[in-house]
Amino acid sequence: MELRRDVFQAIADPTRRAIIAMVALNAMTPGAIAAEFDSSRQTISKHIRILTECELLTQEQQGREIHYYFNPVKMKEIADFIAPFRDMWDDRFNALEAIMKKQPPKK
Repeated sequence: MELRRDVFQAIADPTRRAIIAMVALNAMTPGAIAAEFDSSRQTISKHIRILTECELLTQEQQGREIHYYFNPVKMKEIADFIAPFRDMWDDRFNALEAIMKKQPPKK
């Protein structure tokens, strides 16, 4: 059975989250990405491969160079999963705020 990585596994690693944040601002080559980290190029290449397999990054050949681009469509999968939890916590904080407003101020 072949295991397929998903976006949640991809964003579990802080280095991959940093790569996503960098590439979201501007398309980058693998060398430019690797230059931002103290890790080896091979390590960064593995992170890029995982992000590409999960479709968080797409690649485009431009001449002799490959540029990686952020794919915001896949990030929506994460946002959709988190949305109900965000709503739940917003409701809880709003209820807490309402309770706190009913308390008389301390002197």
